[in-house]
Amino acid sequence: MRPRSFSLISSLMAALLIGQAPDVCAKKMYRWVDENGRVFFSDVVPPDQVQHKRETMDKNTRVLDVVEKAKTAEELAQQKRLEALRKEQEKIIAKQAAADKVLLSTYRSSADLNKAMENKLALLDGEKRAIEGNRQRLEQQLLQQQRQAANLERNAQKVPEKLLNEIVSTRQQIEQNVQEMARHEAVRQRVEKEYRADIARYEFLTQSYNAKREGSAPQATDNSVNELGLFTCADSGQCDTAWKIAGEFVYKYATTGRDVENEKLVMTAAPFNDDDLSLSVSRLNTDGVQQIFLDIRCKESNMGRELCGSEKAQAIRRGFAAYIQLQLSTQQ
Repeated sequence: MRPRSFSLISSLMAALLIGQAPDVCAKKMYRWVDENGRVFFSDVVPPDQVQHKRETMDKNTRVLDVVEKAKTAEELAQQKRLEALRKEQEKIIAKQAAADKVLLSTYRSSADLNKAMENKLALLDGEKRAIEGNRQRLEQQLLQQQRQAANLERNAQKVPEKLLNEIVSTRQQIEQNVQEMARHEAVRQRVEKEYRADIARYEFLTQSYNAKREGSAPQATDNSVNELGLFTCADSGQCDTAWKIAGEFVYKYATTGRDVENEKLVMTAAPFNDDDLSLSVSRLNTDGVQQIFLDIRCKESNMGRELCGSEKAQAIRRGFAAYIQLQLSTQQ
């Protein structure tokens, strides 16, 4: 027999009657809402209704268990893809946490970090002077060899094969020296950049930070078609710009304060309250395709889990790729 549907008022009355009917009290009751918004109460769930989210209640109408709505094949595939993206992001987050631990255990202050950077750069500058000195020696050597060859030619004498080979060898050494200098300069720039990033990160980790709430969540845009919160870059140049926009999106819609910001991960602090939304974006490279992935974290509580599964959170996720695309189009 198919269960009856109730209006909101009838549903409340039915809930009261559950506790009064002796033949019903001995059994568990189920409550669910169909696709048309109709509320059902019954001690059995018909086969054609099992796909809906339902609650199991005792005789006092207390919810004992909740069975979530059955997912379609498309939803299951999307969930699988989302879990894979989250795993990749978790690797980045774990790597950042490990780096933070090393940073805090290695240095006592940002002044120590600055001193370490100065010492490292001074060492690299010393190596640079040695490379430059070697090039100057080689250039002087080449000049002498060329003069020697020129004098022989002016005196109508044949330039020895040995001298010609020495000239070629010196030129090759000078070219190698130029390449070595370029590599050394790239190393110096990378080292300085890494140290300055570490200094900024250390200062952030050791300072007190009061989280700021920045407005409400966005509504889903009409052209939001990406349910995963995944933006795929056309090329590296576009991805660099999109990454900056993604960071702006995180700070615009998260309700928790800043936590991590580097070249591969931008993340706000962990959720503290039931209504907190913590956002993170990670820059991924999957089979040569550059992508930016948005994830949303909520507090580990019933209300928090409901928030992360709500339309509010899904609207943020759906709006992510469209937001980046819109901002990119306005910058062209």
